[in-house]
This record gives sequence, C-alpha cells and structure tokens, in this order.
Amino acid sequence: MKKVEVIKGEGLLNGRRNGAEINLKRVAAYCRVSTDSEDQLQSYHSQVKYYTDLINENPDWTMAGIYADEAITGTQIDKRLDFQRLINDCMNGDIDMIITKSISRFYD
Repeated sequence: MKKVEVIKGEGLLNGRRNGAEINLKRVAAYCRVSTDSEDQLQSYHSQVKYYTDLINENPDWTMAGIYADEAITGTQIDKRLDFQRLINDCMNGDIDMIITKSISRFYD
C-alpha cells in the first residue's frame, strides 16, 4: 500500500467578510486523463469545469490554479508538465490544498 504524506499549508490569505477577518485557503485542482479517446476527453473537460466551479463557489477558498495534463499516462511523470508545475508551486508555498478525482493521480 502506498503511503501518503499530508503537508499542512502555512500561508493562508487574509481577508474580511462582514467585518470579520477570514483566512482564505489557496486551493488548486489536478486533473488528468490518460488517453485522448472521446470519453476520456469529456471526463477531462468535466473535471476542469467541476473543480473550477467548486473552488470559485467556496467562500473560504481562493483559486490557486487548475493544473491539468490531457492524454498523458500517469506512469511518465517527466511528461506530466502541469503535475510538475503543481508540485513546484506547492514546494514554493503557493498552494495550501490540492483537490483531485483520485489520489492515484499522484502515483499511477
């Protein structure tokens, strides 16, 4: 079984709502499909739209980005350019939370 390490974010954005101070969590999404079949491409576009809407509609979150690799197998990390960019942005402290369809998107 694969081990998952949870890294807690430190840098939340400060803001105000109804006069009260709030902390906005910087949230990014990672979307990927492994082939360019019509069904897979529909899933890809659905994932992007779903996560964009989900992040934008949550009043406690701010959009940190939608990272998406289209028609790229998960076994070739060197070809997953947006995945690499996502990890880099996390390491730079630009993202507090990542949402994705499946944790397997990170190692398959």
